[in-house]
Amino acid sequence: MPQLPKDYLSYVEAGGGGFGFTEGDPGYFQLWALEEREALHRDYKVDEFAPGFIGFGSDGGGELLAFDGTGAVFMIPFIGGGIDDAKKIANAWSEIVSRITDEQKA
Repeated sequence: MPQLPKDYLSYVEAGGGGFGFTEGDPGYFQLWALEEREALHRDYKVDEFAPGFIGFGSDGGGELLAFDGTGAVFMIPFIGGGIDDAKKIANAWSEIVSRITDEQKA
């Protein structure tokens, strides 16, 4: 399984919000707490339906947020989704952060 990217861990450890709105995809995100991430990854069977990805949150509306081995960010449907349904939305978490709307950065 890939590791959580350093830019993501730095964001979370610096107190980055557990949720926020973005311009473009994902539009809204809910991050899984680091201490719960492994259990949620397992509960959602990410290794089974999207091997090689690491789940870390959702868009709050049926899409898993996941990293691949390069640290790119993908949206994958929770129901009926798999690798073929993965939609790349950023090359890195830092791209998502740059799209967080101003009122959520404060």
